[in-house]
Formats: sequence, C-alpha cells, structure tokens
Amino acid sequence: MLRRLGADVVEVRKPEQLEGLDGLVVPGGESTTFMRLMRLYGLDQAVRTFGGPVFGTCAGMIVLDRGHLDLMDLEVDRNAYGRQVASFEADLRLPDENDPLRGVFIRAPRVRDHGTGVEVLAELDGEPVLLRQGRFLVASFHPELTEDTRVHELFLDQVREATSVRA
Repeated sequence: MLRRLGADVVEVRKPEQLEGLDGLVVPGGESTTFMRLMRLYGLDQAVRTFGGPVFGTCAGMIVLDRGHLDLMDLEVDRNAYGRQVASFEADLRLPDENDPLRGVFIRAPRVRDHGTGVEVLAELDGEPVLLRQGRFLVASFHPELTEDTRVHELFLDQVREATSVRA
C-alpha cells in the first residue's frame, strides 16, 4: 500500500536498518513473537529511540502499548474480538469524511484503556479502533487489506510533516 502511494519501502529486521528512515510501520502478525525477536536482536530498544512517525497495525498496536514498548499511552488486549474464525469486516467513520472506511479485523486487539493525550480517530460500536498520539498512529484492524488508502495517507502525511520540520 505504501509503495502504491509512492513511498520507498524497506524491511527492517535489525536495529541498524532504522538509520536514515523517515517513518516506521510495525505490521500485524503475532505480538509475542515480535517482542521475542525484537528483544533478541535489540530492535526493541532501537524502536524506542527511533524518532520518526510510527504506524502500528493489529499486533503493531499491541507492541506499542504500555505493556510492551510503552511508546503510547494505551493498554491493549490481544485477540479481544475473538479467534481467527471470528474475523470480520465493518464500516468505520473517519472525522470529516463522508465515505466509510472498511476495517478488516483479524484476531484484532481491543483498546482497554487510553490516556487523555490519545486522539480517537475511528470507533467500532463505541470502542476506539484507530488512534493517534503525537507521532504514533495505531489501528486494531488491517487497512492494508482493502483498496482504501486513507489511513496510509494519514501516516505518510505525518512522515512528510516530520521530515519538513527536521529539514
């Protein structure tokens, strides 16, 4: 999705690969495995000190919460919407947008608590599923599994803004 929007994308597996990057995406997957491997390779500390915008989807949201890397003021429950067979799609409303955003929820995390500095950008049945705090953006769902680019555009806007401030 980011490539489609013109971003130069590289995979990061080691701390030194963060050098020179303008933004970072922590993707969906298995958060326990992510954390284990991040600790093993020292990527946990490198992500903590990374200064650019960070976008976490699904497991990426979990990794950024208080109980893991503690980069966002939120607590997240893993697989809170159910097992794989309970995966679903739902229409979400974005601020100042008329067209709904389709959210794909796969073993999705649920926000249990968030601080007052965390902005809720979209909700599902009154619960936050897309949030922003400063340079961090997180989603309970997988926006990359639809054709809608608005969430990724929001992240890239944050990256462009951060790089213009540094310039």
